[in-house]
Amino acid sequence: MAAWTVFAESRRGFLLQQCLDGARRSSPAPAGHAEPALATSSQRPPTAPRPAAAASSRPPAVTTAYASQVRQHHHQASEAAIKRQINLELCASYVYPPMSHYFDRDDVALKNFAKYFLHQSHEEGEHAEKLMKLQNQQGGRIFLQDIKQADHDDWENGLNAMECALRLEKSVNPSLLELHKLATDKNDPHSCDFLERHYLNEQVKSIKELGDPVTNLRKTGAPESGMAEYLLDKLTLGNSDYES
Repeated sequence: MAAWTVFAESRRGFLLQQCLDGARRSSPAPAGHAEPALATSSQRPPTAPRPAAAASSRPPAVTTAYASQVRQHHHQASEAAIKRQINLELCASYVYPPMSHYFDRDDVALKNFAKYFLHQSHEEGEHAEKLMKLQNQQGGRIFLQDIKQADHDDWENGLNAMECALRLEKSVNPSLLELHKLATDKNDPHSCDFLERHYLNEQVKSIKELGDPVTNLRKTGAPESGMAEYLLDKLTLGNSDYES
């Protein structure tokens, strides 16, 4: 913050100096300090006026955005739907880090739960980035919205966290299906293919990966039994390849 303040102050000082320099060049000399006029003879012809300064060749500053040169089949409704999906994916990626750090606490100490939820956060962030690239390829524009704070950060136990994650992923899936249907209706094969290759099947797999642990935790006595969380952390999540 201090570095930014120094930068801002120096920039304001630079701009102020430019304004002062410009004012000095354009302002008339004070009264009583005007340069004396040269003595001229009455027979001398009047001095020819100076030619006007040549116009600057610098192009004017661009103040309006140009229309997209690559847009073809990207309907406005599809563009708006992709914007909503981008924000939904970013919201999902924002929910998972508090889960991850809860299970990494010293009084919880379920490190594979922590790795799993951090992996989920990175995955949702990648989904948002891919959609942003799709929007640019199609000639659309990106407008991000505010992301609300998570409802709570004390998840109490692994079952509650897994159930919350499952509800989250199941809420994302209908939005993806609606986006795919809209792209189909608007004759946008590029978006349809993109969603089929990168999202639809992967989303169903994520729901399955969350649904199975929820079932196993309930069968083994969670949330009353802490042994259920411990076994899931060590035997199931511990054998999965989730990078921290």
